Amino acid sequence: MKLDLIKAVISGGASGLGLATAKRLVAAGGRVTLLDVQDEAGNSAAGALGKAARYRACDVTSESAVETAIREGAEWLGGLNLAVSCAGVATPGKLLGRDGPLSSAVFARVLAINTVGTFNVDRAAAALMQNNEPDSDGERGLLIHTASVAAYEGQIGQVAYAASKAATVGMVLTLARELARFGIRVVAIAPGLFGTPMMAGLPQEAQESLGKQVPFPPRLGRPEEYADLIAAICTNTMLNGTTIRLDGAIRMAPR
Repeated sequence: MKLDLIKAVISGGASGLGLATAKRLVAAGGRVTLLDVQDEAGNSAAGALGKAARYRACDVTSESAVETAIREGAEWLGGLNLAVSCAGVATPGKLLGRDGPLSSAVFARVLAINTVGTFNVDRAAAALMQNNEPDSDGERGLLIHTASVAAYEGQIGQVAYAASKAATVGMVLTLARELARFGIRVVAIAPGLFGTPMMAGLPQEAQESLGKQVPFPPRLGRPEEYADLIAAICTNTMLNGTTIRLDGAIRMAPR
């Protein structure tokens, strides 16, 4: 898939990893529709990206809202061949916390955004991609999930987040096998500790301390490095049905 031919929808595209991805694709000549619930940030991001970008308000937990947003996004783009799911939350909570057992509502909300939200994007995007004209490799589209190293080494207090990201990883091979007949690839990225808005809520000293836990390079990952991997996945058709750790070799401790 050539970067200058990309027509993408990016959930969670108003900030963090999603916005970095949009910037990378637009810089390479692609076009993007940003999906998010942050209207002010989304409109500002799209405005800064210029004529190659557009913002569309969308709650990824709503099947109908995602279908509508992706259909309208594809109409504006003149097609759709890439969907990147970056929308997510990392609400912490122990199963047995100070205030008692973790609420199933909290657990369900994290899965609704991180896992069901990814599934909603996949289903709506794939439904359109299946009708694309294949390229020389027979490729019609690409779905990229944002997982996390927490899918493998969930820390204490991450039971909901780790479960949601493990499920996001678990969908990849199954979907890649199913969608192969349409020429649609499915890949996930599992970032480690990255300098995203979620991380920005911590004191600077805490962020630096976390960064030093990474074997090499001993710092937080940069959103631009995530975006560079997105670009590499797009251009390497053999990458399919797998999850790529982008983590500087960190393996998370229990806490």
